[in-house]
Amino acid sequence: MLEKLKSEFEKKFGQHDDVRSYFAPGRVNLIGEHTDYNGGHVFPCALTLGTYGVARKREDNKLRFYSLNFEKLGVMESDLNDLKPCKEANWTNYPKGVMWAYEERGYKLPSGLDILIYGNIPNGSGLSSSASLEVLTGVILKDMFGFDVSMVDIALIGQYSENNFNGCNCGIMDQFASAMGKKDNAIFLDTNTLEYEYAPVVLEDAKIVIINSKVKHSLVDSAYNDRRNECETALKELQTVVDIKTLGDLTEEEFEAHKDAIKSEIRQKRAKHAVYENQRAIKAVEALKENDVETFGKLMNASHVSLRDDYEVSCEEIDILVDLAWAIDGVVGSRITGGGFGGCTVSIVKNDAVDHFVESIGAKYKEKVGHEAEFYVVDIGDGAGVLN
Repeated sequence: MLEKLKSEFEKKFGQHDDVRSYFAPGRVNLIGEHTDYNGGHVFPCALTLGTYGVARKREDNKLRFYSLNFEKLGVMESDLNDLKPCKEANWTNYPKGVMWAYEERGYKLPSGLDILIYGNIPNGSGLSSSASLEVLTGVILKDMFGFDVSMVDIALIGQYSENNFNGCNCGIMDQFASAMGKKDNAIFLDTNTLEYEYAPVVLEDAKIVIINSKVKHSLVDSAYNDRRNECETALKELQTVVDIKTLGDLTEEEFEAHKDAIKSEIRQKRAKHAVYENQRAIKAVEALKENDVETFGKLMNASHVSLRDDYEVSCEEIDILVDLAWAIDGVVGSRITGGGFGGCTVSIVKNDAVDHFVESIGAKYKEKVGHEAEFYVVDIGDGAGVLN
């Protein structure tokens, strides 16, 4: 893979003697969805799928980008003096946003770069291809220019750039998982405090299977920001009757006692999901620590129902995939994962049921929706870093 990327780099940008190579993973969230901007807990893990980068410093301020995923766009040129978002910049708005965010923090980029990237995360799948690209860029800049930033800083810089440069009001989970991932572990992260612990994901007789619905979504254009605004309004309404900083501060019982302060049925449903999903994430990690995979699976299922009915971020194709999964013996749990409105499901499937799971759901999904789904039996990998 790296030799191929270096060869492509040489074709586009000339000699590659002084290039360096990088990788940042995508992520799947096992449970704790849409809690990361509501002060709750999340439980993501880094994947072995992700974004590769090959980069080299330049002598001038020019930025040259090339992606093997968007070959038709060719080499896209920009300049360090022109770090502004624009439609014509297409995918390069993500790395440019990270460069802008570094400079906002006072880290002046001393020169331009040539950057070639290749990602094997399906675009629009909800496995965080954008966060992976942001974290990759953060690692490139840290390594190339010797910036004194931690991996947590890189995650925060990536989130800041996506919020303020690319206009998607995402939480910290995706960037944190990509930057801080650890092989065979998920990250139990309190998004309110950024306290975290690694929890081994020991599935002795089961696998994590991701299904890509092949329904693409764009969080910037979707109702994602609407959901966040609804939760923020609900929080303000609750704060008139109870002393809390975030929705994640409430237990289910406390929410039920005070929910009438929220003056809209829609906002009540949104806040209920945020509160209950946070508690599900806490319970799920406890279950995993006790090797109680069955309880973990039941909490995954309940998470999907809440995302479908209360948060309303699912869609017909995703619901079909989850319903088909629930009907198969050997499926421990299944749910939508990611921002929603398409993308992927994540399931825990017993080893002896994986082949049947793929064949049965693959055939029935195509019959129902008219196109094929993609299946990934995934491994949990390490976070972002330098490859050579």
